[in-house]
Amino acid sequence: MSEVTSERAVDGAGELKRVMGPKLLLLFIVGDILGTGVYALTGEVAGEVGGAAWAPFLVAFAVATLTAFSYLELVTKYPAAGGAATFIHKAFGIHFVTFIVAFAVMASGITSASTASRAFAGFLRDGLKADWGDSSPALLLIALGFMTVIGLINLRGVGESVKANVVLTLVELSGLLMIIFIGLYAMFQGRADFSRVVVFESPDEKGTFLAITSATALAFFAMIGFEDSVNMAEETTNPSRDFPKMMLTGLGLAAVIYTLVSVTAVALVPVGDLVGGERSALTQVVAVGAPDLPFDQIFPWIGMFAVANTALINMLMASRLVYGMAKQEVLPPGLGRVHASRRTPWVAIIFTTLVSYALITYVTLDSASEVVSLLGGTTALLLLVVFVVVNAAVLVLRKDHVEHKHFVAPWGLPIIAAVSSAFLVGPWARSPEQQQQYVIAGGLLLLGIVLWAITWFINRAVYAKRTFIRDPEHIDHE
Repeated sequence: MSEVTSERAVDGAGELKRVMGPKLLLLFIVGDILGTGVYALTGEVAGEVGGAAWAPFLVAFAVATLTAFSYLELVTKYPAAGGAATFIHKAFGIHFVTFIVAFAVMASGITSASTASRAFAGFLRDGLKADWGDSSPALLLIALGFMTVIGLINLRGVGESVKANVVLTLVELSGLLMIIFIGLYAMFQGRADFSRVVVFESPDEKGTFLAITSATALAFFAMIGFEDSVNMAEETTNPSRDFPKMMLTGLGLAAVIYTLVSVTAVALVPVGDLVGGERSALTQVVAVGAPDLPFDQIFPWIGMFAVANTALINMLMASRLVYGMAKQEVLPPGLGRVHASRRTPWVAIIFTTLVSYALITYVTLDSASEVVSLLGGTTALLLLVVFVVVNAAVLVLRKDHVEHKHFVAPWGLPIIAAVSSAFLVGPWARSPEQQQQYVIAGGLLLLGIVLWAITWFINRAVYAKRTFIRDPEHIDHE
């Protein structure tokens, strides 16, 4: 297929430097997917289905891959368009819907970073060998302090570097490979019981289908990230040729790694200990699999690094989206202020950090569910809703023909992807404790609607102008 010409270059607005070949793009996509999900939620997924913890990860991979086909069609068709909100606006042209989708993506970034903050606190507890409980004030304070540091880094300004992302990806990958190699080592030492990996157990006495569905809605958090790579289309040497192969390969590699990690975890540590142990699930796996080696002292610090990377990336995205929406005059204009010397969106950064504080504190003090799984599940819930609309947008945009060649998803896949994503949004896909995800997601979207209403009033009463997204093409690029 021929190389895609940037629409911005045609408009005379310039073109980003195309520096990403297939290998670099693959590492970027894998790095986006790997991170907090598998590090933080392996134990919780096992708690839903017992030893068959690998099954929800595979189902989540299948659902994510279906939606990835839709993203591939959109990103190769509109390589300069941005992310989900822009694609949806192209399809439906309803400014408020575009805003809600953009705000949902922003909110998912905050919930993802908040998940990472609690995982970071858990790994720090493991590294220090402290005996803090999961609901202890110490873990809450560490999580809040961690988010403060992320906010300060964000305020200072972080230059985007693909090469830095490669380094971070390799560190994250090293921790997961450590788990897999320890599993092989333990197998040869006779410490692994692989008969447990085919044992299905549901604590709520659900049927197999509903239990796997509930666990898949949670495991889906580990598969997200691939959708962020669409923003790199303008910096890829040949997006029409490279994106389909690299995105599907990246998802496949992540699925293989997650399956091996979950199988190793269950084979080495009984499910009851994975869920309710005093240390994080994967730290227990390392300690049991190689008790004569100091891996259990090293792994928590690798885990901290992995989830810290996830938190920083997501808070960067969230604050820039808030800034972008403020500049588009659909959020209060104060959120679009930029620091005079650092040139960072300081008000948007403070706003997103405060929202993360509220989330972390709320789920810690008022929730009966496990904090990490609740926040991670809310992230998946928000993005699954976005994926439903994105898959519908693909079908609508089939009537829009472009001059260059691009990837086309097999007919029917966007429909299957939309239906499967919608199914995982439903209450049947969550345990009673996880129903609180709807409260959190609804509260975040309600916050967006209130801010939109305030902006509408300011625009109408003070400036006598309409409230709509001025530049839908670049709302994700602000």
